[in-house]
Amino acid sequence: QYPGQQRESNTKLEEWDLDKTPEGSELKAVTLTIRKLPLRLESKQMHKKILIFALPSLVVLLLDQITKSFAVAKLDPREPVELFWTLQLNLIRNAGASFSIGENLTPIIATIAIIASIVIAYLGVVETNLKVKFLFGVVFGGVLGNVTDRIFREGDGFMSGEVVDFIDLQWWPIFNFADIALVIGLPLLLYYRYQFERNLADG
Repeated sequence: QYPGQQRESNTKLEEWDLDKTPEGSELKAVTLTIRKLPLRLESKQMHKKILIFALPSLVVLLLDQITKSFAVAKLDPREPVELFWTLQLNLIRNAGASFSIGENLTPIIATIAIIASIVIAYLGVVETNLKVKFLFGVVFGGVLGNVTDRIFREGDGFMSGEVVDFIDLQWWPIFNFADIALVIGLPLLLYYRYQFERNLADG
């Protein structure tokens, strides 16, 4: 036999001898467990990264849809509910983009929003900076909240559903929680992404 074949035969013989004793079986089991540890750690890290993106998305989406459902069920569009200062709850249906922009372009806005949500989801999943990944999740939840209205709420034709807005400051266009997530999350996302890129460039 060649030297390489002899070493392979000896290794197989040693493994067979180990299996024949309880101590050997335990040692082999421990060895296999140790070998699998890097894969398990990598899997846990991957799950953690996905959760950091998915959890804020889910929270924003649920909060947005629950509050919209409450607004539709409890509010009368003709009778705003005053809360404090200039804040009131005032139910409207918005066929346009955020803050009632482009009301005559509902299907186009819906299509753009769906494409944007796919791009944001991809960028959020592949992002390595955890803070930026979290903010991608917030923004994705905001986009998805309004896209859900476009698809599932009543409207004239495909993707012509109207977005429910109900938070009214009376000196700002009426909005919802998805809009809040976008207005807060997107600037922070751009800022921290810029900082991350600058730190990488500085070494």
